[in-house]
Amino acid sequence: MTIPCPQCATQMPDTAAYCPGCGRAMHPPERAQGTVGALPETIAGALAYFTIIPAIVFLVLDPYNKNRFVRFHSIQCLLIWLAGVVIGAALKIVNVVLLIIPFLGHLLALLISGLIGFAAFVIWLVLVVKALQGEMFKLPVLGDFAEKQANVM
Repeated sequence: MTIPCPQCATQMPDTAAYCPGCGRAMHPPERAQGTVGALPETIAGALAYFTIIPAIVFLVLDPYNKNRFVRFHSIQCLLIWLAGVVIGAALKIVNVVLLIIPFLGHLLALLISGLIGFAAFVIWLVLVVKALQGEMFKLPVLGDFAEKQANVM
């Protein structure tokens, strides 16, 4: 079944997330607006990404562990840290192999490490900003798992 976009009248499937004509979001994301404990939900969600300590604290303490938004961001943070440890270990192995190559190996190892570090920083920054905006921004694999775990309670 197709429906017209309310903004530009382009015909599109009723399951479309965005209008192909104007790019308007058809189902705007839910935004966190309330407070949990002494903090607004958005601040608590963003704080979860500052090391694993706040994420663990939010998963243990009431009322934070009962709030779906804060629980989601805390679980996603822990999963990102776990993925970071795995990627870091793999990067160490790759660096050892690359360092066998004289001169060029050192440059490649430095370049790869720098790119992965920069990518990690950008992902962290996006997650913090999205949490501050009140969105439950899901990373491809980790976000789906975090959402399922956040909905368990």
